[in-house]
Amino acid sequence: MAFRFVPLGVGDAFTALHYSTCLALEAEGALLLVDCPHPIQKMMREASLAVAGATLAPSRVSAVVLTHLHADHCSGLEGLAFWTFFHERRRLPLYLHREVLDELWHGHLAAGMTHLLTAKGSANGPAVGVERVRMSLDDYFEVHLLDEARAVSCGPFSIECRKTIHHVPTTALRVRAAGRTLGHSADTAFDESLIAWLQEADLVVHETNHGVHTPYEKLAALPAALRAKMRLVHYPDDFDVAASVIEPLREGRIYEV
Repeated sequence: MAFRFVPLGVGDAFTALHYSTCLALEAEGALLLVDCPHPIQKMMREASLAVAGATLAPSRVSAVVLTHLHADHCSGLEGLAFWTFFHERRRLPLYLHREVLDELWHGHLAAGMTHLLTAKGSANGPAVGVERVRMSLDDYFEVHLLDEARAVSCGPFSIECRKTIHHVPTTALRVRAAGRTLGHSADTAFDESLIAWLQEADLVVHETNHGVHTPYEKLAALPAALRAKMRLVHYPDDFDVAASVIEPLREGRIYEV
């Protein structure tokens, strides 16, 4: 099977027209989510209905690779992990940089996931009441650290990472499968060295937005050969998609790497 992906979302944190940016990567039957915004299950369902041949569901998610901890990139992680924990009785494989991991539990997930109520058993009969159980990150997730010095294997995928220029620790990615490589900028200010790192990929997905993000004008001024293999994502609602000289990704379509 070829290496392909479906954009489940293409918008930014403030979008009223799209879902927040998230890519579903597929190779050899494995499904890797790049980031996990809410409502991730609805996003997968709608993409499955829109795309012929795409079957996207929580049970098919092999792993999540998380670029950073802004809510438009990680707000669906709690719900997806609860689903896999309660409905599938498995831990969700999660790939991320150490600096992202350091804040994930206490800075994002702990308030909603630390305590669970479970049935209190009786030696001679049915459950009698409930008891509060204390949970940890490792109860829900099978954690794998990304490494800036080497590629990390994730089923049929090989993942490389590189830090970006952003408000919080964030990593760009190069994901390789089936002999092809997808580059993904994640959130970042314009960075020529990052673009040089990404352009080694066969296809490059790059963000564009206002503020401490990458201005469209900077990307539009790149060499034509690079622009031809670049796709835009994380664009604001006022972005002129039709006038862009770089193809913007659209939700609910299949793209071959």
